[in-house]
Amino acid sequence: MSPTEPRPPMSKADYVYSVLLDEIRTARIPGGTALRAGEVARRLGVSVTPVREALRRLEKDRLISYEAHHGATVVDLGDEALAEYYGLRAVVEGLGARLAAEKITPEELAGLRELHASMADDAAHGRYDRLAEQSRRLHLRIVDIGGPAFLGAHARSVRNSFPVPAEASLWLDETQVKAQLKAHEAILAALESGDAEAAERIMIDHVRRAGDYRKQQ
Repeated sequence: MSPTEPRPPMSKADYVYSVLLDEIRTARIPGGTALRAGEVARRLGVSVTPVREALRRLEKDRLISYEAHHGATVVDLGDEALAEYYGLRAVVEGLGARLAAEKITPEELAGLRELHASMADDAAHGRYDRLAEQSRRLHLRIVDIGGPAFLGAHARSVRNSFPVPAEASLWLDETQVKAQLKAHEAILAALESGDAEAAERIMIDHVRRAGDYRKQQ
């Protein structure tokens, strides 16, 4: 599909899935919450059929589980899952940074630096609530550059598999913001110089430090 062609409309099942995925990923629907198809359908203004399809997809994503006499329930993940999540992210995003350093174009690097500059400006003006999503975009864009065939999709799948409450974001902590932006700058410098080893090492350390912060919360 070319950029000028209209995108196909989102199906009702896709709409329900995207809403529930975002609510679960950001922990607005916390672990242990029961999801009743009828209630979700009424809230989102759709029939039960697309809701059931969306719930099946979320089950395949391992974000919800079905229990006898209880129906669909959002999976409640613990400390071991938290450690595994950040460990896996470190490996996947570290590899993405390594591969990106070997092939990144000047245009791609300029796009990353523009996003980083936007984050720095938001941080300077205290707009911390905008930083988490921009950081997510920066990380995934780097992985997309390094591994467009498989790695980018895998990185998204990993990130969507573990809820991160908005209030738990390290991007709301001023001290953390400075350290994380400094790490981003170091990653971009490694990408610009084509230093694949440094790009991977810095990215892995960056993600692991985020995991350490979450464990302390």
